Parts: sequence; C-alpha cells; structure tokens
Amino acid sequence: MEIENLSKKLYSRNFTKFGFDMNLFVSLVSAVFVLGFIIFTITMPDKSAKIFSDINDLLNENFNWLYVLTINSAFIFLLLIGLSKFGKIRLGGFKAKPEYSNFAWYAMLFSAGIGIGIFFYGVAEPIYHMDIPKGLTTGSQFDNFKVMYMHWGVHAWAVYGLVAVGLGYFSYNKKLPFSLRSLFYPLIKDKIFGLWGDIIDTFAVLAVLFGLATSLGLGAQQINSGLNYVFGIPINSSVKIILIVGITFFATLSVVSGISKGIKFLSQANTIISGVLLIAILLIGPTVYILSTYMSSVGIYLKDFFNIGFFIATTPEDIAWQGSWTIFYWAWWISWTPFVGTFIARVSKGRTIKEIAVGTVIIPTIIITFAMTILGAAGVYQNNMHDGVIAKAIDNNIATSMFEMFKYLTTSPILQNILSCVAIVAVVLFFVTSSDSGSLVVDNLTSGGKKDSPKTQRVFWAIMEGLIALSVLLLGGEAALKTIQSAVIITGLPFSILLIIMMFSLTKELKISYKKYEYNTIIKLRRNMSEISADEEYKC
Repeated sequence: MEIENLSKKLYSRNFTKFGFDMNLFVSLVSAVFVLGFIIFTITMPDKSAKIFSDINDLLNENFNWLYVLTINSAFIFLLLIGLSKFGKIRLGGFKAKPEYSNFAWYAMLFSAGIGIGIFFYGVAEPIYHMDIPKGLTTGSQFDNFKVMYMHWGVHAWAVYGLVAVGLGYFSYNKKLPFSLRSLFYPLIKDKIFGLWGDIIDTFAVLAVLFGLATSLGLGAQQINSGLNYVFGIPINSSVKIILIVGITFFATLSVVSGISKGIKFLSQANTIISGVLLIAILLIGPTVYILSTYMSSVGIYLKDFFNIGFFIATTPEDIAWQGSWTIFYWAWWISWTPFVGTFIARVSKGRTIKEIAVGTVIIPTIIITFAMTILGAAGVYQNNMHDGVIAKAIDNNIATSMFEMFKYLTTSPILQNILSCVAIVAVVLFFVTSSDSGSLVVDNLTSGGKKDSPKTQRVFWAIMEGLIALSVLLLGGEAALKTIQSAVIITGLPFSILLIIMMFSLTKELKISYKKYEYNTIIKLRRNMSEISADEEYKC
C-alpha cells in the first residue's frame, strides 16, 4: 500500500490540462536540453562535432574495457537467471498470462530493436570486415561473418533483455512506476518518487529522443538514397522532408491506436514482408553458398565466442578499428536500453523470465544472423564474381549496397525492381515501427511511469521526434546528425554503470520473489488436492 500511495502522490504532481498527463520536471527539463542541444549543433556544427568526437575518442581509449565488461556481463547474467530457478518467475505474478501471441511478440521485438540494421548493414558489413585486428582472426574465410554475428547477436540483445526483465519485474510484480526510475528502487528506495527519480527519467528521455531523432534523420537519407538509385528520385531536402513527415504521420497513427492495434499490426506486417524478401533472395541464390557460409560461420562464431567477445584492443590501429565498430555498436545498444528494453517490458507481461531470456537473446540471434548472412553472403559472392563491384558501391554510398546487390543477383529487370520496391517498403516500415514504439516509451517516461496516457500526449511526442529530426537534418545537416549520434553513444557510459548496478539489485529482489513463487506453487497443488484453508486461499 505504501508504494501505491507514493505512486499516486507522484502522479498527482503531473500536469493534466489540455489533454496531457505529464511530469512537468521530466518534460520541461528534457525539452530545454533538447532545444539547447539542437541550437548548439545547428549554429556551431563544426565546433560541436569536434567536441563530441573528442569525447567519444577519449571514452573509446579509456573505457572500452567497461563497454566490453558490461555487454558480456549482461549476457551471462541474463542467461544464468533465465536458466536458473529464477527463470520460473512470471512478470505480473503467478497467475498472469501473456497479452500477445508468440508471433506478435517476436514481431514487435524485431521492429523495436535492431531490425533495420539487417537491410542497411547486411550486405556491407561482411565486406567491411575483410580487414580486422589480428586478435579477432583465425585464418578462416568466414572471420568477417563471425565478427558481424558478434556485433548483432546475443551481446546486442542481452542488454535489452536485461532491462526488460528488470523493469517488467519491478513494475508488474512490485507495482512500481513503469519507468527507469524503478530500477533504482533497491538502492535509493522511496527517493525514486522524488527529484532523483525525475532526474533518472529525464536522462532516459533524452537518450530516447536523440536516438530516435538521429534514426529518423539517417533513415530519411537512406530511403532517399534507395529511391534515387531505383527510381531516379533526386536526393535533396524536399524529399527528406516528405519522408520524415510521412514516417512521423504513420507513426502517429500507429501510436494513437495503441500497441494491440497499430504497433502490433505494423510489426507483424513488417515481419512477413521482410521474411518474404529474404526467402526470395535465398531461393534466387546463390542458395548453396549462402547456406554453407551460414553453417561454417556459426561454427566459428561459437568456437571463438568468448575470445572475440572479450577482445579489447591495445594498439592504436586496433583501438581505432574497435572504436569505429564494436565499441560504437555496443555503446549504441547500451544507450538505447531505455527505449528498446522498456518497450520489450511493456509487451512482455505474463511471460516468465526464462521466456524473455530465450525470446530476446537466443531466437532473435538465430534469425538475425541468418537474415544478415543471406544478404551478406549474396553480396560477397556477387562482389567476388564481378571484380569488387559491391565494395565500390559501399564506398560510394553504403545505403545503396543492397540495391546494387539486387542488380547482380538476377538478370531480370522486373525482378530487380520488385525486390527493390519490397526492400524499400520493409525499410520504411522498420522506421515507422521504431518511431511509434519510441513515442510510446517517451510517453511512459514523461508521465512518471503511467502505462496508459492520453492520446494527445502520444501525438505530441511523435510529432516532437519528427520536428527534432527535421530541424537537425535541414538546418544543421549531416554534421549535426553525427553530433547527436555521438551524444547518444556517450550516454552509453553511465548506462553501462546502471546495468551493472541493476544486476545486483535484481538478484536481491528475485530471491524474495522466488520464495513467493514456491509458496504459490505449493498452494496451487494443495488446492488441487482440496487441502487448502480459507486463510491460505486469501493469502494466495
């Protein structure tokens, strides 16, 4: 009752006029920081880019070990609790049932997570990784795919799964607010309902907003490049404005309709479209080469799993490579845990910790690595057959690499255009579903942790994301976008510390919850045997 009263007191401080239900501190401070940062990057793009680039280099040189430690610890910890007795604990309590089917659940995981990377980096990354540090090589021709699996596989999903389990447990089982502040409850207790909690949520909102704005801006550039390559549509500001406005419009419609309708429908549609496209590429070929590459690469990846996962560069050349790839990716995944982890928790009520551990780590890794191998192996094959033509396309504009691969995949112009059109639709849908799920998360955070806020507020944050992307892209250009992206990566450092702390606090709380699980199990058995008293039934 004390927690419920404190939560009500927290919500009572919200601004509840004009169709809003916002925590004023979190909303206003976030708005001021976002506005100030945008003005800084737009008015002084070169200076801001230099400052944040220097900070990134400093963190890469001195804290690369922390990112490696955090990402591996998250994977090991999530696997251990998922396969241990704690894995039986269900988010929402002993009797809770999953709100969504397995297909809908997985579809939403992919759409909110890193699904867009499949199409943007799938063709390019294996070719980029032809030259990697010696500490990551085994002499195999599949080392490039092994490294790609490391970047996009279990390590990436483990941090999302960890936050999903933690937030889902504290929110659904402990009845705490549905926001990042609740992860600190074991450490600062009731202070999460005051200023400290507001600061934590503000920091999370900034990470989500900047991350989504960057993705919208970069996404507009990527889609524009694809449209230019396939249909000859010019690459200019007008087209990018139309793309951002269009993505924002559909994301707004989706987030207004809620998870069970818009977000769920678009995620499922996107999963089906992407699946059909990838299967078509696999069947067109080179089928045997793709399957052989996948099997061989998986074997090498599993064999070298810990060697490459714990690799920390020491020479200047290797530090530069790791900073541009592994640390960049892992800091990005960690900084996006407030977004993706929160969304996964939002759609995972009723599932056990084991289901989430397996569902957000093992299965997505199998699917994503196979999907990226279909694109990557096809790209490598065509590159070898046509004198490095794919590599040249990547160097010229990475956004066109997949479309260039289609050009050599089949000699039929009609089939090339069909593949390209389906790919563009899939990419657009990935950005729409990332935007709508991100808006929902920001809505949760700015309301103090309420799961259901007014539709007006959802529309407000969806439009704000689009406006941020538009202002940065059009007024500050690519330099401003890279500056914001650098800022998001920098937030990975404090979130790394948060994740490590959360592992200890979650372990402590799960021990308490497991005792309740054992008690409920005994009560259920005795009820079935008609050996339970009225008093025990009430406690259950």
